[in-house]
Amino acid sequence: MKRNIFVIALEDKQRHAMETLRDAKALDIHGLLSVNTAVEAKSISFNGLLEQTKAQLDDFSGTVDGIIAQWDFPTSVLVPLLCQQYDIPSPSITSVLTCEHKLWSRIEQQKVIPDVVPDFCGVDPFKENPIDQVTLDFPFWIKPVKAFSSHLGFKVENQTQFDHAIEEIRKGIRQLGDPFNEALEYADLPEEIKELDGNSCIVEEIIKGVQAAPEGTVFQGEFNVHGIISQPRADDSLTLYDRLEYPSNLPEHVHHKMVEAAKTFLTHIGYDNGCFNAEFMWDEETDKLWLIEVNTRISQSHSEIFVLVDGMSNHEVAIDIALGQRPSLLSRQGVAPVAAKCFIPYAHEDGIVTRVPSQENIQALQQQLPHTDVCLDVSPGQRLSDLLHQDSFCYRLGTLYITGNNHEEIEERYKFCLDFLDFEIEKVDL
Repeated sequence: MKRNIFVIALEDKQRHAMETLRDAKALDIHGLLSVNTAVEAKSISFNGLLEQTKAQLDDFSGTVDGIIAQWDFPTSVLVPLLCQQYDIPSPSITSVLTCEHKLWSRIEQQKVIPDVVPDFCGVDPFKENPIDQVTLDFPFWIKPVKAFSSHLGFKVENQTQFDHAIEEIRKGIRQLGDPFNEALEYADLPEEIKELDGNSCIVEEIIKGVQAAPEGTVFQGEFNVHGIISQPRADDSLTLYDRLEYPSNLPEHVHHKMVEAAKTFLTHIGYDNGCFNAEFMWDEETDKLWLIEVNTRISQSHSEIFVLVDGMSNHEVAIDIALGQRPSLLSRQGVAPVAAKCFIPYAHEDGIVTRVPSQENIQALQQQLPHTDVCLDVSPGQRLSDLLHQDSFCYRLGTLYITGNNHEEIEERYKFCLDFLDFEIEKVDL
């Protein structure tokens, strides 16, 4: 009898990637909620989504053998609650929420791995004089304790910029902050987190360097990393990073320190029977490592590049854990030594999309660069400012998946693709 695996917000791309799983023929893969409902909705109710997923699973006539998270909140928090109901191995809801709340996570990190934690403080943006709560000197970052990517994240260099950031944050923070508060009700919160809840902000020291992320699992207390992704950035990049490259080519001592820091933190908060990816930033000039955040799931952003390099999607380890099996992933059985997921950026100026690459344009690119894939996030007639969950630095028009023999070749092919693909955007006068 086939095992039934449910993946929240499953897209065709991930379903295709999951065909590479070791026991793919013995699994029935089901979507649970849609991407529009669980990821791209302009407004959500956490408890409403929880009830929807429970109803969908209750109506299913077969066994529920695994429930997988591959996106950020709310799906990352829905899964442990659902797994409790169906007696499926998963992390505790408290350990998941500790990671999800940026301020709570920093407080716990500071206790056990202080050398990789930047200076920080919490801020209630709705207080009369929010600047009075800030303990850091300018410049610094301010962002909600729960947000999509860099949405509502601001680099602040003076009081005027701080006031502007607070104004924007007040307008948009409740979109995720209110449903996140619903989720926080399922955990026993420390007093300081009760006071600075989902509609609060964290102020952090500005750090610099190249980003990297070990991805791994904790299964019955056993910690393991199955891959490290690096996130290099071109000198003229519009975004914090251009692409995700696998495997990482950072020095081994940096890899080792990242892995040890992630293990120490996850052990400290009692995180077990789950997947993770831990984002770091390494400053090569000073050899200083910083922890950015820890995500309590595999990353669907990594799935395709794992397939291209290892020959298997990282969904494999998540399903292993759900089925009570020791997780493992193939190694270097894919089509190329190095693969990258690359963003197609556009300067943070509003505009109307008037043309996107045609199928012929994309196919011509693929003839020159085999194993390249292009996923568009925009269509003709679309206004860039209407795109959901964009960061504060640029718009993303789509995504490229590229392979190469080495990291230098990846960068060359990335630039070639950006020049080759035919976009046109008409600027909008403000």
